[in-house]
Amino acid sequence: MANRRTTTDGRMTKAERREQARRERFELRRKMARSKRNRRIGIVVSALLVAAVVAFVVTRPSTSVASPEELLGQATQAKEAAGCGPVEDAGPFQPRDRDRAHLADPSSEAPALSEYPSVPPASGPHDSIPLSFGVYETPPPIFRVIHSLEHGAAIVWYSPGATGAELDDLKEFYRDLDVGARVIVAPYDYPAEGAAGSLPAGTQMALTAWHHVERCARVSLAAAFDFSSEYAAPPFGSRPYLGNAPEPGGAL
Repeated sequence: MANRRTTTDGRMTKAERREQARRERFELRRKMARSKRNRRIGIVVSALLVAAVVAFVVTRPSTSVASPEELLGQATQAKEAAGCGPVEDAGPFQPRDRDRAHLADPSSEAPALSEYPSVPPASGPHDSIPLSFGVYETPPPIFRVIHSLEHGAAIVWYSPGATGAELDDLKEFYRDLDVGARVIVAPYDYPAEGAAGSLPAGTQMALTAWHHVERCARVSLAAAFDFSSEYAAPPFGSRPYLGNAPEPGGAL
């Protein structure tokens, strides 16, 4: 009878109660240790996530491109700093009846760029197909560009020798369709056309709309947007349309 582990009425003996209490204390300590370990792991994981977020914010490439509203607020000072002249009325191509002539018409022949009233051209005989809006890395067909002007496009020409963050920002900005849907950005470089195939000396950026030209000594995004926001059709936001394109809003 001395080796029985329970009493005759089914109750645990004193030794069994001590053993059960020991096991319960052990299980409690094990659970507490596991909970403490999980908390430590959670703290480490959270810290790693926070560190990763901070590292991403600190090291990610930043953009210096301002918003349209900020650029318009900077425009006056930016144009002065970039050496921009006034917007000039280039006038029509002569004879005037060829100002809107299509080169696909019978007997039409492309004139030399030196025959156009301005450099870059702001109107005159042009290809029958306009050029689509967008940012071009190589000089696009010039006579298609002129047709786009007839449809209300604004052109941001830059010298092929221009480089730097301002030009990079300008290209990035106009890739946004909210501001670039009626704008063509491209290098002006047509060496076969002689002097008229390059921007005038001292000019790194020229802005054109139908019959209008503005030239700047240096590339300036704020100056370019100030021009395109009013001379592209339709203009940006609530800005007034200052251009006089014969077919404003035409397909590009």
